[in-house]
Amino acid sequence: MSHGPRRRLFMNSSFRSSRRDFLQFGAVAIAGGATQSLWRPYQDTRQPVPEPLAEFDYRQIVLASDLHEQQFREAHQVLMELNEDSLLKPFREMAGQTAPGPEMGGWYLYNPDYNFRKDDAGFAPGASFGQWVSALARAYAITGDAATREKVLRLNRLYAQTISGDFYTKNRFPAYCYDKLVCGLIDSHEFAADPDAFQILERTTDAALPHLPGKAVEHGQSWRPDTDESYTWDESYTIPENLFLAHQRGAGARYRALAMQYMDDDYFGSLAEDKNVLAGRHAYSYVNALSSAMQAYLTTGSKRHLRAARNGFAMLAEQSFVTGGWGPDEKLRSAGSPDVLESLSNTHSSFETPCGSYAHFKLTRYLLRVTRESHYGDSMERVMYNTILGAKALAADGHAFYYADYNFEGRKVYSPHRWPCCSGTYPQVAADYRINTYFHDTQGIWVNLYIPSTLRCEQNGCEVSLHQQSLYPFEDEIRFEVAVSRPVEFALNLRIPAWATGSTISINGKLGATPAATGRFASVRREWKTGDRVELELPAGSRLEAVDSHHPGTVALLWGPLVLFAITASAPLISRQQLLAAKKAGPHEWRAETGSGPLRLLPFTEIHEEQYSTYLKLV
Repeated sequence: MSHGPRRRLFMNSSFRSSRRDFLQFGAVAIAGGATQSLWRPYQDTRQPVPEPLAEFDYRQIVLASDLHEQQFREAHQVLMELNEDSLLKPFREMAGQTAPGPEMGGWYLYNPDYNFRKDDAGFAPGASFGQWVSALARAYAITGDAATREKVLRLNRLYAQTISGDFYTKNRFPAYCYDKLVCGLIDSHEFAADPDAFQILERTTDAALPHLPGKAVEHGQSWRPDTDESYTWDESYTIPENLFLAHQRGAGARYRALAMQYMDDDYFGSLAEDKNVLAGRHAYSYVNALSSAMQAYLTTGSKRHLRAARNGFAMLAEQSFVTGGWGPDEKLRSAGSPDVLESLSNTHSSFETPCGSYAHFKLTRYLLRVTRESHYGDSMERVMYNTILGAKALAADGHAFYYADYNFEGRKVYSPHRWPCCSGTYPQVAADYRINTYFHDTQGIWVNLYIPSTLRCEQNGCEVSLHQQSLYPFEDEIRFEVAVSRPVEFALNLRIPAWATGSTISINGKLGATPAATGRFASVRREWKTGDRVELELPAGSRLEAVDSHHPGTVALLWGPLVLFAITASAPLISRQQLLAAKKAGPHEWRAETGSGPLRLLPFTEIHEEQYSTYLKLV
């Protein structure tokens, strides 16, 4: 759910957002004194747009990365063990039904006397239910586990018995909750083959619509009389994405019409005209809304909405941290102010990690599929390795990792809130690593993420298995082995990151003629036979990236896609040359020599209880 203003009420003053305007910063790479822009604004070349790349099914991709799989397994287990009466309790209570079972507590609790000025528990009753059903449906698609599908079907049928307009009238977030229920039901239909999902969706929509605004309402604007400020934090402007998906998956024309009804024309129209209207808006929800613009394009062919999403992403990238995260204190920034820099010392609420990465992954996946531009994959990869993949695990008692902390004195901590919004998106993110890794079109396979895995698919009527192995991003080489049911010609397209100067592609041990230009997909087209091997070399090295173009002395160190965080309790005395000279001191560790002694540097996935600093001030 991700509502900055409301969470701010529960935090101490160090977590509060500034009310000043924020500036949007260009991401600046600095190496040996050179300055280079990493991101380019969208330019409409008026060239024909090819058919979007297609996603593979969850079941077609098997990951072999312990880190990715551990997140998925642990989150899946937490959801499988949730008490079903407890999950249904707020729905039953709000419908005036008997509600057995223990309270889950935290934000999930229904408290009719909830006061947003002093209470935490009861903030968003039932809000994550749809996301958890969605994650379980995706988990069934991945594992084929019968017990997981049975839980999905059981939860949907128990929920169907509670459907009532009272759930929306008694809820601060009727549109937000409706959106998550739509997501859970359409995913139950698509991935768990629930035969009743669309019928339950119809009943849900009938119950919800009388209690939703008739159009998209800005975050913070009142549309319900005689309610307090907390009732203005709903997110009706984000709901079109799942409504478009409901239409695409066969739920009916009603959902396409509803999606168009809730498109925020002022927001998307301004972005389509390249007007930066991000400043001051709630970070997660307004970035998430860009996925609605992409689904409007994918559903209706609206190039205006494609321009809005591309422009919006470029504006977001220019104000992002080196990790790819964005939105300190859950606020988007405007171009030119020092507030992103100042957030390094005045807040620990830097990036709302599970919710933000979920929004980021969806948006970059849609943009990559439509444009085939590799920099969207670069951005997805950066966010994956430097934010969500290093998040603390979702705990069975509802404690969740919420904010990544980019403060000069940063730490990884659990949110003080139980079952916050990020407990809903975390298991969805963990399931989606698979579908972000590979795509396809009629001509071949597109490899976006370099994660040890096996893809099984059909290409030109032939069964194909593509097996990916590597220690990337800690080692430079990625190996692919091909197995086919018969010799078959297709293209294997490999993302070459913008930082990977000097990349090479070898076929069966021989350097090929395929160029591996940085910032593009390299296409290897040939007749493939079982036993063919592809070796991709992505040379990584140290480089620096400044927090913004006005402060070139406040920098972060990167190695390939990895940000290397300084493990330190105090600011080290370090020069540009010393930081760039950092060397590997182990498989997952780097060391730099400084004026105050050796400095240990770790990627986010390797940090546990240590204090760290994302950026350093050069001397």
